[in-house]
Amino acid sequence: MHPLGVTMPLSAELFLQQFITGLSSGFVLFILASGLALIFSVLGVLNFAHGSFYMVGAFMASTIVGLLAKTGVSFWPALVFGPFVIAILGGVTEIVLLRRLYVRGLLYQLLLTYGLILVFLDVTKAVWGPRPRTIPRPFGLEGWVSFGGANFPSYSLFLVVMGVLIYFLLVGILKRTQLGLRIRAAASSGEMVSALGINTPRLFSLVFFIGCWLAGLAGALAAPVGSISLGMDASMIIKCFIVIVVGGMGSLFGALIGALIIALVEAYAILFFPEFSIVCIYIIMALVLLIRPWGICGKPLIER
Repeated sequence: MHPLGVTMPLSAELFLQQFITGLSSGFVLFILASGLALIFSVLGVLNFAHGSFYMVGAFMASTIVGLLAKTGVSFWPALVFGPFVIAILGGVTEIVLLRRLYVRGLLYQLLLTYGLILVFLDVTKAVWGPRPRTIPRPFGLEGWVSFGGANFPSYSLFLVVMGVLIYFLLVGILKRTQLGLRIRAAASSGEMVSALGINTPRLFSLVFFIGCWLAGLAGALAAPVGSISLGMDASMIIKCFIVIVVGGMGSLFGALIGALIIALVEAYAILFFPEFSIVCIYIIMALVLLIRPWGICGKPLIER
């Protein structure tokens, strides 16, 4: 082994394979982080339980896949209906719990969302049990694609395509629809939106619904490429916060750039420095905070 921790020589094929691995993980992370950023930008809620919706989304996908296993196309209904169920769960959570705390300050919201993590963890354990689960990759995406002398998993390329589509879908909604105009206005000034006669409680519920749908979608997409287990929410929510810090709060493009940077750094760090792979993403965050504390695509609170 190399003194710095390199475990294998770097070839062009290995470099490309690791790039696609990091890229696919980055787009899943972006889908999850974009929901968290959207909720915080509009509602002002730093939702610690966002990773829990991701975890439940993965377990929900595994249940739907199991129920429809004999049909041969079980993954696609799971990808459609699983995130929708998570979105409804999120909407109910916002209406029943969070809506009562908007006027009470950030501390109450943090305590509630942290408490929700424990609730979702116990409920998930009661419903699905403590054992990890796996689901097969969908039909047609089990194999490999050859390109440039290297072989890439078909499902990883599918994740890249899905991430790009979700990004442009969100951009289209935010910039070219009436709903997007209201969301951007609420992110800038919630008081102004309310003064214009817009039903802000309904808008907040809809934004939380969309954010939880994105979390559930990320969970369903990630389910075939790893273990579905209790606690998978913790590592992802930490990465989400790092993505938002690196990319810049309130920027969808920043969330995309931050997610890809973090995922690619982690992918290559595992290859070169496996002992320090987790540390590397924290170093990136620390450097951004020192050099550009408002993030790569964010704006400083005080213009100098």
